Amino acid sequence: MASQRPKLAVWKFSSCDGCQLSLLDCEDELLALAGAVEIAYFLEASRAEIAGPYDLSLVEGSITTPHEAERIRRVRAQSRTLITIGACATAGGIQALKNLRPVDEWIQAVYAHPEYIDTLATSTPIQDHVRVDFELRGCPIDRHQLLEVLNATLNSRRPNIPSYSQCVECKRAGTVCVMVAEGRPCLGPVTQAGCGNLCPTCDRGCYGCFGPMETPNTAALSARFQALGMDPRGVRHAYRLFNANAPAFREESRRHG
Repeated sequence: MASQRPKLAVWKFSSCDGCQLSLLDCEDELLALAGAVEIAYFLEASRAEIAGPYDLSLVEGSITTPHEAERIRRVRAQSRTLITIGACATAGGIQALKNLRPVDEWIQAVYAHPEYIDTLATSTPIQDHVRVDFELRGCPIDRHQLLEVLNATLNSRRPNIPSYSQCVECKRAGTVCVMVAEGRPCLGPVTQAGCGNLCPTCDRGCYGCFGPMETPNTAALSARFQALGMDPRGVRHAYRLFNANAPAFREESRRHG
């Protein structure tokens, strides 16, 4: 008798696998998940491949090659619900830094045999190519947020993922603001919450791993960075990290270019 459990597929595009590993890091919860769904395709965890269509597809990674641009359309066609996970899939990832210069310059500088490289001129998020039902941010994603998204999807409800800034998490945890108390540059005011204010609790400013929050006032934050003594180059580079291609960060970095 065929399984009546929803089919789950996990797909990898250009990425480091970190977000897929966050799913494996769920440990005990993963056993419960395996009982609730049929893991039909997840090469990070199993060689088993069950043909689609799939009820839910999780997609990690950006679109960086012509093959990937074609493949994501096939994944979308056989997925009832498609959720992108991580900074690569939602913003293009660290590899989207190549978007800032002609791609041939990077290829010639990096590779000993450029003739073997087959790449697009840009690294772009999945939503630039196909319809996406939900985006889960992070570099990597937070496993608790991932479990919330899976639970919500399996129960036909909207995931309860915060859209407010990292600063709210810091205040709730009682973490001293590193920018106010110590004058350290921090992207927390414009970054979406989700990591559990990891860096500020280690006495470091936020690096923007979860991308822009819902209504980021990047211009005000940049002015504060400059008041702290950061030059335009430093301000520009502050936004050019894991989510450099996220529109709010990309445009603000260009203002200081």
